[in-house]
Amino acid sequence: MGNIAATMSQGANNGSSDVKPAAPGVPAADQLPDAGAVTEEELMGSGLELPEGHTCPLCCLPIALPLENHSFLKTCCMKTVCNGCLLALCQHGMWETCPFCRTPTQFSDAAALPLVQKRVDARDPKATEYLAQAYYNGSYGLEKDVPRAIELWTEAARLGDLDAHCILGIIYCDGEAVEEDVARSVRHWQQAAIQGHPESRLMLGAHEYGNGNNEVAVQHWMIAAKLGCKISLNRIKDMFVKGHATKAQYAEALRGYQTALEETKSTQREEAKTILNKSD
Repeated sequence: MGNIAATMSQGANNGSSDVKPAAPGVPAADQLPDAGAVTEEELMGSGLELPEGHTCPLCCLPIALPLENHSFLKTCCMKTVCNGCLLALCQHGMWETCPFCRTPTQFSDAAALPLVQKRVDARDPKATEYLAQAYYNGSYGLEKDVPRAIELWTEAARLGDLDAHCILGIIYCDGEAVEEDVARSVRHWQQAAIQGHPESRLMLGAHEYGNGNNEVAVQHWMIAAKLGCKISLNRIKDMFVKGHATKAQYAEALRGYQTALEETKSTQREEAKTILNKSD
């Protein structure tokens, strides 16, 4: 995801000063029905469990973060399958057909793109977000088109995709191809965070930290760490080293992170990790 991935790994960039023109077709903030502000009680009391898309539909175990390192998205039906179950499918000679929709597995961009577009036409939130990524990166044979990507992310967010909310938050925070609007960024992150999206919770913590609200930042990162977000755990560790978080808070975050990580493990997944040479 280029700049977006870098921003998510480092925390929100609150120092951007370049205001860029709005992308054509991108609706104003008040046209987003799902971008309303939430109360502090709702913000800190909701989203304490991972959303449905973070669980493998085959083994029913949560998938470790980041998802792209531990799973594969089936472009035919937009199901996210963990690497352990993918390995099992291969071992049983079932890799060539999707276990959900029975569509033959496509190995080329040219063959996969029509499947994605079909799901977009059916108003599939994840497919719409996926196509947005393709336009943003100029992949799948598409010409790079950031305004079009933002339109698709906006539609995906309306349809309920949490990744789209998170990415739009970064887009508006950085002012990339749109007018910078940090307040809108926060609303997008809030909408995803209260539904259990760990990366959005990470970004809210970074936003609060950038504004000098260390205590609130730790609260956000604590929630994200307990969802399995290692970056948030490291942020709390840094806060502890700097004297902005207590030893007890770091210990709580570490225990929560380790518990979340343990819940993602299985013999099948460990075997897949060894074969793929993946690390946590």
